[in-house]
Amino acid sequence: MKVGLIRHFKVTRGYPNKIVSSQELLRWMEEYDVSEVEANEVDLADVEWSKCYSSDLPRAQTTAKAIYSGDIKFLKELREIQLFPVLPTRARLPLHMHLFFIRMAWLMNHKSQPISRKDLTNSISLTLDKVLDSNENVLIVSHGGIMMFLRKELIRRGYHGPNFKVANNGELYVFEKDCERE
Repeated sequence: MKVGLIRHFKVTRGYPNKIVSSQELLRWMEEYDVSEVEANEVDLADVEWSKCYSSDLPRAQTTAKAIYSGDIKFLKELREIQLFPVLPTRARLPLHMHLFFIRMAWLMNHKSQPISRKDLTNSISLTLDKVLDSNENVLIVSHGGIMMFLRKELIRRGYHGPNFKVANNGELYVFEKDCERE
């Protein structure tokens, strides 16, 4: 059984100016969520993918429709992690500092963040329970942050596949579980 993970195509909306307020960062995040994407060829590794699941965000939907011709199930559980700035809305900082504070707040389960790491891990596990309910090859189109958690859960379940820190846009990562070994 194989599971293919694909990060959505590259988003055309560039990154915000180097120094932004929390308010400007939130506005950019909204624009990013509805941005167009730059399609690219995706090598599906000559695997017959029986099912396809995708995040329901537009950039993932566009990617899934471009690479898979069958029925696609769109799941909100495969959306990118929604995180929020923790500093006052007018505080202007370099983008990388905002991102650092957001990640720290999330890792420390700060009340400003809508989901904890534990809850996200549980959600990914439950989602994979639904997605992997048969021995068919499954294609999953999602986002960079979620893919790290999907990969970790697949490895925990006995799959083997490539290691990545940040998945490349529009690239297939195949994970395989040898059913005969079980």
